[in-house]
Amino acid sequence: MSKVAIYNLNGEAAGEKEIADALLETKRGAQAVLDVVTAYRAGIRAGTASTKTRDDVSGGGRKPYKQKGTGRARQGSIRSPILRGGGIVFGPHPRDYAKKVNKKTVALAFRRALSEKIAGGAVAVAAGLEQVEPKTKALAGLLKKVAGGRPALFVTGAANANLNRAARNVPKVEVTTAAQANVYQIQRYPAIVADAAGLEALKTRLAEGAE
Repeated sequence: MSKVAIYNLNGEAAGEKEIADALLETKRGAQAVLDVVTAYRAGIRAGTASTKTRDDVSGGGRKPYKQKGTGRARQGSIRSPILRGGGIVFGPHPRDYAKKVNKKTVALAFRRALSEKIAGGAVAVAAGLEQVEPKTKALAGLLKKVAGGRPALFVTGAANANLNRAARNVPKVEVTTAAQANVYQIQRYPAIVADAAGLEALKTRLAEGAE
């Protein structure tokens, strides 16, 4: 039975919440986590790098200099890759880096990543987080006491405009809902702070993939 610490908005301990071991996945899914994170990072690549081959470079209707009599190697076009301003050989072109990952693999990776955070004591609950004031100072103080000042992911049961406003000027802090939280976010942040509804929603997602 794993336990999740509960804090109030002042950062004071207010109890613990137990998470059944049956919901956690700590044996399978290590490779799934790697695959999903790799696919996520590949998917956010712009893929806009572009170069021109000798076919794309303008000009080239004439020889740069005459064929004979110069003592130099012959050249047929100013678009040749060996000339300055010529085409690029094997250069990058716009492409899609997206990788396909099965839904079951994504679900397993989410369970494994979140289970490791819970088992490692990296998940905490901030009671009353849905009522937080939209002030950076208040959230920074809470973060220092609950997460020890570490980068943190705030997970809520529903969208929270005040929390978003309070967190947007705090470095290395991200806010998301339990339904939208993904494997990359869970792996990226060493601390996860949820409200009561957010934790229940995360438990529901854990239970959906449990065998």
